[in-house]
Amino acid sequence: MRSSLRSRKAPQHRRTTAKFAAAVVAGTLVLTVTACGGDDDGGKDGGDKGGGKESAAAVQLPKLDGQTVSVAAVWGGSERKVFLKVLDEFEKRTGAKVTFVPAQDPIISFLESKVAGGQPPDVAMLPQVGAIDQAVQNKWAKPVGPEAQKQLDKNYAQGWQDLGAVDGKQYGVYFKAANKSLVWYNTKVFENAGAKEAKTWDDFMKTAQTVYDSGVPPVSVAGADGWTLTDWFENIYLSQAGPEKYDQLAKHEIKWTDPSVKEALTTLGELFGKKGFVAGGADKALQTEFPASVKQTFTGGEQPKAGMVFEGDMVSLPISETKAEIGTDAKVFPFPAVGDESPAVVGGDAAVALKDNKGAQALLTFLASPDSAKIWAEAGGFVSPNKNLDLSAYPNDVQRGIAKALIAAGDDIRYDMSDQAPQAFGGTPGKGEWKALQDFLKNPKDVAGTQKALETAAAKAFKD
Repeated sequence: MRSSLRSRKAPQHRRTTAKFAAAVVAGTLVLTVTACGGDDDGGKDGGDKGGGKESAAAVQLPKLDGQTVSVAAVWGGSERKVFLKVLDEFEKRTGAKVTFVPAQDPIISFLESKVAGGQPPDVAMLPQVGAIDQAVQNKWAKPVGPEAQKQLDKNYAQGWQDLGAVDGKQYGVYFKAANKSLVWYNTKVFENAGAKEAKTWDDFMKTAQTVYDSGVPPVSVAGADGWTLTDWFENIYLSQAGPEKYDQLAKHEIKWTDPSVKEALTTLGELFGKKGFVAGGADKALQTEFPASVKQTFTGGEQPKAGMVFEGDMVSLPISETKAEIGTDAKVFPFPAVGDESPAVVGGDAAVALKDNKGAQALLTFLASPDSAKIWAEAGGFVSPNKNLDLSAYPNDVQRGIAKALIAAGDDIRYDMSDQAPQAFGGTPGKGEWKALQDFLKNPKDVAGTQKALETAAAKAFKD
């Protein structure tokens, strides 16, 4: 990766991780909520009731009758269904026809083939900061236009704008954010086991043991999706090693053979290596994709396949496809503190124009407005970094609490480490960090070997 990643203007983090985590606690544990489970159609919006501040449109869009706008994204399942509703509204407002282009991970490789074939999409939804850098480096990305920039300036904290900028120029519009520091649990399992929500890692391991002793595997792990394993590591590392080390490792300013990495992997290995703690064992977990990891935690009545599942607010969408109700059958607590403070890791998906035309810029403008965010917020499984989206758009107090904490954090966010890396290291199935941590899940005693594999892959990917 060229120096663009290192020269990116980053938000200033003033050790407000604890403040963010406290806000998450306050927000997510107000669980006198209605079900999110009514969205069994994959995310039908809830109508006009309880929406954003504006009953009228918050942004005016140009007429694009006769024009076609293509949008590429890796979203599938429920996420794709809801995003298509967002695109339907854009069509209705502009007269344009929008074509959704299903992309595969790594999306940069997918886009490379499209560009080489002379058919790049007008807009791509990029799920990694590093992917934005690479799109700019490859001279595919087009700068954000003046109307989209107006919406960004009005609706986004500077920290979120900076994440979409390279060398001081704006390219990305962060439409979807994620709080990736949450543990969701099956309340019936906890009640039967006499288990409690955990505030520290030691407490978490005790809770896991209590659930295991009740006859239910404690944790569901989506090992088939390497990104979930990077999230496990990052939360432990941020809490244990601290923000400064986190930033250094994210930029590869320290090596993955550093003692701090050894400590974090050793801690994670305590969970992965404990017999019976991972649902189905490592072999089964490595065949389990993210949606299935959630659903198996909240189906099966008195005997689900797991009592807890770790991941971000996006967990609520797979839950909505079961009979479980958030707030009664499914509750959530912040990722436990491994060090002095609970971690607060965020991620997100940014819209980037790959063609410099009116349709692409109009879509970026729409995605930077509260109008588009409101549609997905009402469906659940979504958090917007848009500070002018009325919190009443979210379907329950759990989602509102997560969103409120994210907005309150402002510039004080720690972005997903793997998503900051070049995609060859942090976002490619079967390679780099994903592969090394999948191997670690299978053999959690091999800390030194995992560190060596991570460093070898990182050194190659970060090479100027």
